[in-house]
Amino acid sequence: MSAKQPSRQELPQRKLGAHGPVVSALGFGCMGLNYGYANVLDKAAAIQLIRDAFERGATFFDTAEAYGPFTNEELVGEALAPVRDQVVIATKFGFQEGLPGKGQDSRPERIRAVCEASLQRLRTDRIDLFYQHREDTAVPMEDVAGTVKDLIAEGKVKYFGLSEAGVNSIRRAHAVQPVAALQSEYSLWFREPEREVLPLLEELGIGFVPFAPLGKGFLTGKMSAETEFAKDDFRSIVPRFSAEARQANQVFVTLLQEIAAAKRATPAQIALAWLLSRKPWIVPIPGTTKLHRLDENLGAVAIDLTADELRHIDDALSRLQVHGDRYPPEFAARVGR
Repeated sequence: MSAKQPSRQELPQRKLGAHGPVVSALGFGCMGLNYGYANVLDKAAAIQLIRDAFERGATFFDTAEAYGPFTNEELVGEALAPVRDQVVIATKFGFQEGLPGKGQDSRPERIRAVCEASLQRLRTDRIDLFYQHREDTAVPMEDVAGTVKDLIAEGKVKYFGLSEAGVNSIRRAHAVQPVAALQSEYSLWFREPEREVLPLLEELGIGFVPFAPLGKGFLTGKMSAETEFAKDDFRSIVPRFSAEARQANQVFVTLLQEIAAAKRATPAQIALAWLLSRKPWIVPIPGTTKLHRLDENLGAVAIDLTADELRHIDDALSRLQVHGDRYPPEFAARVGR
C-alpha cells in the first residue's frame, strides 16, 4: 500500500456471534477471482482487487484450499501480507487433495495437513477462521471439532467454523469446540436457513456468513433468460440457472428493482441490505471481479430499509416461488443435514 494513496476507508463492524471475531459488516468472497466462474482475473488484477477491498474498509476475506485448488489462497496471502494483522482470513478444509470432485476428507491427519499447507500459502502464522467445507459422514463430527480445538490450543487457528452443515452436526461440533460461524447460502431467493438453522445459531451464539448473497449474480438484475454461460462457469450446470428458470425468477429481480428505485440504490444493494437487516450477527461475503461492483456492494452498508419496506419485501416474497434447484444432484448430496 503506497503512502501516496488516500487514507483507508472504514465500514461498520459486526461480531460473528458470541464466540467469533469482529469483522467488517460485509466481507469479500475471493473464490470468483480465479475459480468457479468464466470471467476470472489474472494474478496481478486479483491481488489489486483484494487490496482495493481492504482500502475500502473490508476486513474479512474468504478463501479455501479447494478454490483453484490452492491458487486462491496464494492470491489472498500475497495480497494481504502487508496488512495481515488488520484483517480476518477465513479458509477451509474438507475435500480429498483439495479437489471437491474426489469427495470429502476430514480425517484429523488431513485437517492438520491442510492447516500447515494453508498457513504457508496464506503467508501467515495462524488461520483466523478455519471452516469444515462440507460434512464428512465417514468422520465423526466430534473428531473434526476436536482436531480444530487442538489446533486452536496450538495457536495455529483462532476460530472454528462450519460450511453448509446441518443442525445436528452444528450441535455436535459446538459441544466439543464452540463454533464461531456457519457459512451457507442465504439470499432473497434461498431462504431455507430461516427454518431451522438461523434459530439454532441464535440459540448457540454462532455467527452466520451467507455466501452467494446476490444469488450468484442473478439478483443484480444484470442477467436474463438470454444470458449464456461458458462451459467452465459453475452456473452452466445449475438447474436454477436454466433459461426457463431465469425467466420465471425474474419476478425477484423486479421486486428488488422496485425497492431500489425508491431508495436510489441498485438491486444488488437492496439484496445485501435486506440480509444485513435480518440479524446483527450476519456478515455476507459477496464476491466480484470488478472494482465498480465492489464499490456498489460495499455501498449497501449505508442503506437502511424501513420496517414498512421490510414488510413489503417479506409480503412479496411470501407470494413468489423460486424455480429450479440451487444445486445439481451430485452437489446437493454434499449439503449437511
